Amino acid sequence: MATDRQLKLGAFMRPVSIHTGAWRYPGAWPDANFNFKHLKHLAQTLEAAKFDAFFMADHLALLNMPREALKRSHTATSFEPFTLLSALSQVTERIGLVATASTSFDEPFHVARRFASLDHLSEGRAGWNIVTTANPDAALNFGLVQHLDHAQRYARAREFYEVVTGLWDSWADDAFVRDVQTGVYFDPGRLHTLAHEGPLLSVRGPLHIARPPQGWPVIVQAGASEPGRQLAAETAEVVFAASSTLEEGQAFYADVKGRMPALGRDPEHLKILPGAFVVVGDTLEEARSIRARLDALVHEQSAFASLSVALGVDASRFDPDGYLPEIPDTNDSKSARARVLALADREQLTVRQLAQRLGGYSGLAFVGTAQSIADDMQLWLESHGSDGFNIMFPWLPGGLEAFTGQVVPELQRRGLFRREYEGRTLREHLGLPRPANRFFA
Repeated sequence: MATDRQLKLGAFMRPVSIHTGAWRYPGAWPDANFNFKHLKHLAQTLEAAKFDAFFMADHLALLNMPREALKRSHTATSFEPFTLLSALSQVTERIGLVATASTSFDEPFHVARRFASLDHLSEGRAGWNIVTTANPDAALNFGLVQHLDHAQRYARAREFYEVVTGLWDSWADDAFVRDVQTGVYFDPGRLHTLAHEGPLLSVRGPLHIARPPQGWPVIVQAGASEPGRQLAAETAEVVFAASSTLEEGQAFYADVKGRMPALGRDPEHLKILPGAFVVVGDTLEEARSIRARLDALVHEQSAFASLSVALGVDASRFDPDGYLPEIPDTNDSKSARARVLALADREQLTVRQLAQRLGGYSGLAFVGTAQSIADDMQLWLESHGSDGFNIMFPWLPGGLEAFTGQVVPELQRRGLFRREYEGRTLREHLGLPRPANRFFA
């Protein structure tokens, strides 16, 4: 099946590897998650490979797992995303810079200011990953006794998006005249006060930062539940998806993009990028050996703690050599829980096997040679399973360098990935239009 479409590639970089054994792999940088010199090198390597974006997740609390398990996690210390991406914006020129900001535990005015600032500092390379925050421990860091329920989180997220984008439109693009002769710095007729009064939020505005170079930073979203899919169809320009199989990817792709025409949106203005864990070897056997060695570095305590986090219940009380019992519904991430239950059912994994998979990485994985990985990615693109991928590297720097040095050239040889950037902004990389200002023609 031929296509003239090209893959979009993001790099999931917080943590620098999603795999909990990554920091222990031979030759890995154990401190890569919290070493600016290393992160600078990684960002520049990704930019040299023409990646669309450097993607930073965020956590507003330590992972809610026992200390004995947590002590083995390289996520225990990480940079605050905006501080890091602001620094990286000055040592890169083209690669997009995407940060997560929670709509549950932040305020729209803060988020609008930070992303507008990052977009100006990077000259149009910022993206906002909208999350509602699933970790219940985060609530305890923000004066709440318990987490908002799932429906409330998404209702707040939807209104939050309207406020933030409205604040970005506070100024017309031509508002700042800076006329030295007359002494007029800006045209007051080109400034709009939002004065938002909604069911959950009240924000006057205006934002005291000029409109971002991209109009709005690119809107990214990662929810896979029913409210998450609807939020994506209504608002997102990139979806960080979690499909584990091509069939799941095709169904998700058709569902979310299929909702868009009725909402007045062009499906081409949304790029769906599943997370993909990629292990490259000179042969299939070598790639499998690398993954097996990596998985062997996952400690059992970390494995069961990861399973507990995903399910929202204490998995250590289950029979490790039996199958999962009935799992009660919780207020944690419903999509993550559903993916784990589907994995256990699909592969008939025992609790111990499931925990080991979760402790490493349990989602979509391409393990093979540069040629076989390119074959898989091409199939996903051409069969409408995705528009590209958010790449997760098995260990740093070697896993990243193997992908950029071997897989990217193979994709380029096939015409599936750019050899040079088409423009300077993240919107130009992704082929997304610049939003019109809703208040000014």
